[in-house]
Amino acid sequence: MEGISVRKIKKICVFCGANSGKDVAFVNAAFHLGEVLGKRKIDLVYGGGKLGLMGCVSTAVAQHERQVLGIIPSAFTVNNLVGETCGKEIKVATMQERLVMMMELSDAFIALPGGFGTLEELFQMISWAQLSIHNKPIGVLNINGFFNGLLSFVDHAVKQEFITPRARKILISATTADELVDKLQAFRFEPDPALSKLKWSPSSSQKEKLDLTLRL
Repeated sequence: MEGISVRKIKKICVFCGANSGKDVAFVNAAFHLGEVLGKRKIDLVYGGGKLGLMGCVSTAVAQHERQVLGIIPSAFTVNNLVGETCGKEIKVATMQERLVMMMELSDAFIALPGGFGTLEELFQMISWAQLSIHNKPIGVLNINGFFNGLLSFVDHAVKQEFITPRARKILISATTADELVDKLQAFRFEPDPALSKLKWSPSSSQKEKLDLTLRL
């Protein structure tokens, strides 16, 4: 990465499935990502609990003595629905509050294989980056081509002029954890000249959370 400006990443938020998936490669890749984060001294922010790939990546990070923070809606903690969080846990009231806190506390975002929840989190972060609500890098770890269809769809949307080439650059992809983290560190945010002028006001709440209400 000689000659490339490297951004400092201390915490990465990982979105992934609460299931392990059909292919054992998903589990192995989740554990390996946690190992890579640990060896690079990067802490983890995730959705809490110990189910599926979420449990794999959080366990691996903790085993390398890095900090793990699970941000979890209180509803999920009833009757130990998702298991015990591996590390510190913050309970929030809503899914939206969870996602805002993840955005605020993380320096970058990685999506592993998952379902609708994972995709929602991924595209919400991409949308907020497009709107210049944040300028943090976002990537998918494309294990065994899991995200091939999604990436093809995004490229199709670019061809059909629903996504701009500039916005397309927001979504990074790689097939290995080390390559993906390297790309996140090398990412240079290119704000849309028009959207970057939007005014996003901070909330007046005690926690000073970001108010995502657009002031026209």
